[in-house]
Amino acid sequence: MTTTPLPIDHILPHLLQTARTSPCIVLHAPPGAGKTTRVPLALLDIIPPEAGRIVMLEPRRIAAASAARWMARTLGEEAGQTVGYSIRFESRVSSATRVEVVTEGILTRRIQNDPLLEGVGMVIFDEFHERSIQADLGLALCLDVQRQVRPDLKILVMSATLDVEPLARLMGEAPVLSSAGRSFPVEEVYLDERLPARLPDRMVAAIQRALHETDGDLLAFLPGSGEIRICASLLAGCGLGERGIAVHQLYGDLPFDEQQRAIQPGRQRKVVLATSIAETSLTIEGVRTVIDSGLSRRLRFDPASGMNRLVTVRESASSAEQRKGRAGRLGPGACYRLFSRHTLSAMTPHTPPEILDTDLSPLVLELAAWGVHDPKDLAWLDPPPAASLAVGRQLLAALGAVDSQGRITPQGRSMMRLPLHPRLSRLLLRAQELGCAQLGCDLAALVSERDIFRTAGGERAPRVGPSDIVERLECLHAWRKGGSGGERADAASLKAVERVSRQLERLLKPAAGKERPGDADEATARLLLAAYPDRLARRRGDGEGRYLLASGRGARLSPRSVARKAEYIVAVDVDGGGQDEGIIHLASEVGEDLLRQECAGLIVLRSTIAWNEREKRVVAAREEGIGALRLTSSPYTPGNEELCPVILEAVRASRLELLDMDDTVRRVQGRVALLRKALPEDGWPDLTNENLLETLEEWLGPHLAGVRTAQQLRALDVAPLLLGLLDYRRLRLLDELAPTYMEVPSGSRIRLDYAAGEWPVLAVKLQELFGLSDTPTIARGRVGVLLHLLSPAGRPIQVTRDLKGFWNGAYHEVKKELKGRYPKHPWPDDPWSAQPTRRAKPRGS
Repeated sequence: MTTTPLPIDHILPHLLQTARTSPCIVLHAPPGAGKTTRVPLALLDIIPPEAGRIVMLEPRRIAAASAARWMARTLGEEAGQTVGYSIRFESRVSSATRVEVVTEGILTRRIQNDPLLEGVGMVIFDEFHERSIQADLGLALCLDVQRQVRPDLKILVMSATLDVEPLARLMGEAPVLSSAGRSFPVEEVYLDERLPARLPDRMVAAIQRALHETDGDLLAFLPGSGEIRICASLLAGCGLGERGIAVHQLYGDLPFDEQQRAIQPGRQRKVVLATSIAETSLTIEGVRTVIDSGLSRRLRFDPASGMNRLVTVRESASSAEQRKGRAGRLGPGACYRLFSRHTLSAMTPHTPPEILDTDLSPLVLELAAWGVHDPKDLAWLDPPPAASLAVGRQLLAALGAVDSQGRITPQGRSMMRLPLHPRLSRLLLRAQELGCAQLGCDLAALVSERDIFRTAGGERAPRVGPSDIVERLECLHAWRKGGSGGERADAASLKAVERVSRQLERLLKPAAGKERPGDADEATARLLLAAYPDRLARRRGDGEGRYLLASGRGARLSPRSVARKAEYIVAVDVDGGGQDEGIIHLASEVGEDLLRQECAGLIVLRSTIAWNEREKRVVAAREEGIGALRLTSSPYTPGNEELCPVILEAVRASRLELLDMDDTVRRVQGRVALLRKALPEDGWPDLTNENLLETLEEWLGPHLAGVRTAQQLRALDVAPLLLGLLDYRRLRLLDELAPTYMEVPSGSRIRLDYAAGEWPVLAVKLQELFGLSDTPTIARGRVGVLLHLLSPAGRPIQVTRDLKGFWNGAYHEVKKELKGRYPKHPWPDDPWSAQPTRRAKPRGS
């Protein structure tokens, strides 16, 4: 086969020379440079057969198979000879294979099975800029192998758009080589304001315009398979077939042969409706025009809920450039964009690494199998987030894959051997235990592939039943017998589920054994519980279709679910829902007896003691529960050691309002506070509310025996409790230095008010102080009281801390004003020598 010169050819000699001496290399080559198909074959010159194979990773199955077939054709061979490939459920390799193209999970499994990577001389990571979690993990493991046991292993990372300097540092200051790309001019056309609002309609209108204005094949990027199918349906009604134009779909869940038809050359002009799967790696021959929706779909993991959310987001600027570049591979092209120039300039520079926002339970299981307890022991371009790692470990522990120390268990080892998410691996292992492997394969296929039922927005379920999953199983079985599966069934999805189920069945066959007949509905519930123990949910009493998950997350059933009346369900497909309740799209009822059998190891006996704010009392119950779910509950009477912390926390939360902090208490606090300030050398305690809240355990805790209600708390006499914080000496000094009463010249004992402000207040009738020249003091004379001088009727007429000054000055003005109003009371001209009295006239006058 004649090969066309490509830009990468110019640096191949330099690459080979560098690879001879450097264990790690970074190659930066833009799209169209030819790195995927030229570099592995060139490297065969420096990796002899005795050194082992060259293994190249591709992020997608279709890209891996296409690259291998292309390289094989350049050698005049079929895939499986010098160049082969290994993807999920398919392998084309032989003893003659020297370049093996694999998907990323295949490499990870190979390293786990053979930590020495015997028979591998070099590992190439292609399209690393996509930053899939498997690529990050694969590189971390390869670097660990190279550092620990295989210094001769060579590692090459190839990237089109990534900032390569951090990557080079991660790989031990690896040399960086750069190649030019091959791209023809691409005209950009922005259509954001001139098309209908609904995305499928906008895309179809743009496709029709582009078909009229351009030549060659057309590649349209849409966020997901749902939009692709809608567009395909709309285009089918536009008469493209009559014009000799074929429409193909291209997305990850599509059968492999249909993906191949989309990318291979054909006799007709074609329109390919694709997800981001077509951004890199794949070369679709004949494409001269690209239409970019500007959107992509990503899974985002919420550690708080432990669930993924499938969100439609703006693509990154690098993705937009990649998509545009698809139109300039063969010659000048055009890129129609369904967004504005302003939107393009506002896009994030690069797509976030998958490791930062996805479910990390598969990664945690891989690390446990590798013997790594702390991910920091490996080299990461972006370390996995701690919160997501913790959620992953929690799920794996519930699945029985790791122990309490995070070490992999024998069951975890068995789960590792299956190319599935840990949940589905556990499901298949449980199916083998129950003797229903075929049912397990069907379930794993149903929940991992696209839903076999077409959805219709707002449509309620036609009936109430036990399980959305059983309903789909029945549909699958009916379809297998030659039926259509019903009006809601999607034929393409049924075929995909059937294909995956058969592949899984072949994988399990050596250990599957004979199927044991039994209740299929019960077996389904058992298998789903094995895979989704954290998704067990119980109906909440505050509305139909509302459930509480074992994880503590609230969720609402989709209106299309048939399991609306179930008390307990397994929520198989749940959208995390952001800040709101999640949406349960697929649910299956499970009986309490069955869940007790399957989840016996997860059921915890616990006592709950809490303060009921509405009833103003402690409520205590003994419960059986799984996570946040309560299975049973019965009241019980807790002991004082259990009650005390709950009562104290309730008092603390009320800011002491549950206690009777009356005037007596406030006087004690005021007296001690005054002495604490006036006599700091005596070490008086802090009895302010703030400090009392901090020290509840010390002064209140010992007195709560038998207390359960707010009424009992209000009955506590708090003042003696505070005085109990003073030793005998300070109790005696308290009465001496901060007396509660003070005797005035008239002989009256007047209460001192210590809670009125900064100074103690003595409110006394003016006539009772005749003859007293100095303001009374306390605290060894360091604090003068604040005198509130009262009229004969007890009304304030003067506030002073200078009694002598009052007699000399203001008294005479007060006398003039009040003498006529209170003629029966003495108003002497000389208050210094007058007899003090609390009566209208002094005795004997």
